Amino acid sequence: MGLSRRKFTREFKLDAMERLESGASVAAVARALEVSPSLLQRWRQEFRESPGRAFAGAGKRRLDPDRVAQLERKIGQPTLEIDFLKGCLQRIEQQRQLQALISKPPSTGRSKARATEPES
Repeated sequence: MGLSRRKFTREFKLDAMERLESGASVAAVARALEVSPSLLQRWRQEFRESPGRAFAGAGKRRLDPDRVAQLERKIGQPTLEIDFLKGCLQRIEQQRQLQALISKPPSTGRSKARATEPES
């Protein structure tokens, strides 16, 4: 039977951050709390980036609304450009089709040469 992942509460993580801020080493806090030092480093990074919103719960970070808006704009701009270019291509194709209907297809000259050749 496999091991299940442990889930840590926000309070547990904040307690770990308090211990680190009080001057305890990462290794000592990791041993005391029975977690890996790299996990503590990751928690510390998240806490330093946004102390008020760190450890949102369920192991998932809350997305910064400004960052979400920025990414949506970044995705939206190429989408608008693609839609615009698709419309342009459709109009060009329609113009080509109209032009082909209106004008006679160009002759190739090859068929004329064959018509003038004597048959043997």
